[in-house]
Amino acid sequence: MRGNKLYPHRRAWIATLVLVVLAVAILFAMDRPPICTCGEVKLWHGVVESEGNSQHLTDWYSPSHFIHGLIMYFLAWLLWRKWKLFGERLARWALPIAVLVEAAWEIVENTPMVIDRYRAVTVSWGYSGDSIVNSAADIGWMIAGFLVAARVPVLLSVALTIGFELLTLWVIRDNLTLNVVMLFWPIEAIRQWQGMG
Repeated sequence: MRGNKLYPHRRAWIATLVLVVLAVAILFAMDRPPICTCGEVKLWHGVVESEGNSQHLTDWYSPSHFIHGLIMYFLAWLLWRKWKLFGERLARWALPIAVLVEAAWEIVENTPMVIDRYRAVTVSWGYSGDSIVNSAADIGWMIAGFLVAARVPVLLSVALTIGFELLTLWVIRDNLTLNVVMLFWPIEAIRQWQGMG
């Protein structure tokens, strides 16, 4: 996209693809299940409290990963466009840098320590980690959010973030904000409220 120095060039796209493949390879090495142990891959799985949650291509947590992309683009904009840090040449590598961060989270999220943490302090009592297909799709949703943010006005990115947060809060009593709060600073009252849903 002309004029947008944060939009990836060809080499940045190649680096992005390499990072996604590397993340998938690491998840395979961690012995994560490639697909849902139910034996199928669904485009959408909408039942949060089930064995199929975080196992398919999309679920109620996909909007959170889309929001990750919006946030990553905003941070890249702050670093390279607003504050002019790290030089303009590095700005075109913003997408692979964002993918590196997202992929690192997908890997860490699927370690026994984090899986146990989710089970202990969040509403995700039966959480067993993500399938590889779900982790790859989550990275894809982050990329989609980043690319949307690169093309739309800032107010639309803010509206999308608020809209997705409110939608998932209403439908499943969880969203990116609550997920972060409950993972790092658990509040029992929130956990009880989420469990009522």
